[in-house]
Amino acid sequence: MLDDYRTAPIGSREKSLFAFVAKVCEDSTSIRREDVDAVVQAGWSEDAVYDAITVCALFQFYNTWIDATGVHDMPAAGYAMTGQRLAAHGYAKDAPR
Repeated sequence: MLDDYRTAPIGSREKSLFAFVAKVCEDSTSIRREDVDAVVQAGWSEDAVYDAITVCALFQFYNTWIDATGVHDMPAAGYAMTGQRLAAHGYAKDAPR
């Protein structure tokens, strides 16, 4: 999946969303109504498409900000610890699991 969504063992519904997301990231000015319609026809709601666009835009902003300000990545051990904490406790403190 991380290497190439097009050859990953995922369904066509997911591949359509990832293709759309790739286009949003690579050239958002080329997105047209037909692009959104194709994702909706693949089984995603308009709200899901909106959420995908929002997540892409936010992460592009975060990455640009991080690169420009020189913020450094955290060490691999930090990601591992965060993953273990999230798996055990979820995102929100005291959230039901």
